[in-house]
Amino acid sequence: MPELPEVETMRRGALPVVGAVVTGIARPACHLRPISVSPRLSSFARRVVGTRIRQLDRRGKRLLVWLDSDCAIVFEPRMTGLVLLSDPPSLDHLRLRLDLGESAVPHLWYWDRRGLGSIRLLDRRQVEQQLGSPHLGPDALTLDVGRLRERLGARRTPLKVALLDQSALAGVGNLYASEILHVARIHPQTRCDSLTAGQWRRLATSLHDVLEEAIRYEGSTLADGTYRTVLNNPGGYQNRHRVYDRAGQPCPTCGKSTVRRIVQAQRSTFFCPLCQRAK
Repeated sequence: MPELPEVETMRRGALPVVGAVVTGIARPACHLRPISVSPRLSSFARRVVGTRIRQLDRRGKRLLVWLDSDCAIVFEPRMTGLVLLSDPPSLDHLRLRLDLGESAVPHLWYWDRRGLGSIRLLDRRQVEQQLGSPHLGPDALTLDVGRLRERLGARRTPLKVALLDQSALAGVGNLYASEILHVARIHPQTRCDSLTAGQWRRLATSLHDVLEEAIRYEGSTLADGTYRTVLNNPGGYQNRHRVYDRAGQPCPTCGKSTVRRIVQAQRSTFFCPLCQRAK
């Protein structure tokens, strides 16, 4: 968390900063675990202050703020990072502030409760080297059924585990993998190389449908309340989860079975044994 829908929500919410000039950069005092900022702040500031924000982009689970210097500030939220325009959830966890001029938005903040995220300033060549193939696969929202099968079809691993491989397809994490497989009616332990043509079609459809629906509802704010939109509002998609974190509860799809939890690759997987029958 955050996954593709949450980071895309951040990107869309932060669009008002496009056209702004970066007038300053600072790391607010924080006694907690420091996040990784590269290069060091003095060099970062020299290269950023005075530049204009040209566009916002997303690579998988990362937000890229492109500057007119053809460099990008890359925010990688990891578990608890947020990009904010106002009203941070708390002052203790503020990690970086960009001061903006010629903009209705005075600041862009990076907030991170656990401090696992990172901020990097990369030129275009470095972006492609570090966030392109083979390190990062194509964005999950760009894959049709043919490309999806091409990326995963020869694998002998369980499909749920394969969906989490960012080098195969970028953006899907643990939460949305469970939701996608439930909508596709595929058991999470099904091996990739055993899927039928019909299952591949259902998987490709549910991949797009679930992610796009989650974006419309501005992502998922879980019980810990960490994820917030750029204006510090909760997401809404958690109210539409079908199986994620619903172990022991009735399946909302069939109403005849209960959601189960198993562990795959050290991650929790949730599914309905009736809707998602194992072979």
